[in-house]
Amino acid sequence: MQPLSPEELLRGAGLGAFFRPSQLEGAGLTRDQLPALLRAGKVERVGRGLYRFADAEPTENYSVAMACTRVPNSIVCLLTALQVHEIGTQVPRAVWLAIPHKAREPLLRGLKLRIVRFSGPASTYGVQKTTFEGVPARITSPARTIVDCFRFERLVGPEAPMEALRDGLRRRKVTIDQLTRVLDVLPSRRLDAALDVRSI
Repeated sequence: MQPLSPEELLRGAGLGAFFRPSQLEGAGLTRDQLPALLRAGKVERVGRGLYRFADAEPTENYSVAMACTRVPNSIVCLLTALQVHEIGTQVPRAVWLAIPHKAREPLLRGLKLRIVRFSGPASTYGVQKTTFEGVPARITSPARTIVDCFRFERLVGPEAPMEALRDGLRRRKVTIDQLTRVLDVLPSRRLDAALDVRSI
């Protein structure tokens, strides 16, 4: 039986469209084999320490996948999470990521990031596992995302939270019960007031 080629090993490792050299060992490869894959046009370098399969078809979440690969412990949040969940009309100019309070802020060439800090319950409550172009990632749930827009209103602007709330409820992406459960853990007076007005 013919041994698998480096490309076959790499594809069989279950990596997403993007990968880092540190992930090669899990595929049964060494970093020394990466230059040959580059020369053969099987993979391409898209940034410092970041590679992708040359034939991977980019999707609308290309930038999000790239960001999650480079910042693996991050959480996709706020305006980027709204866009992924198809809530509202916000089109973020950067990928919004949350990182732990003590983590060093990432700087990625060729990719704009907006970084916020989550700690305690904010780093786990209402956070879901997902993938972007095969890249493992985490994202705030629709209800958590809307609550966060109110909590971080000074960052996302005054229009985004109310638009997200109206659109999320109108399109049944969230329920008031789901929002209330998030508010029990991550309070927002402004959203409390908005929900009170709706219940009158």
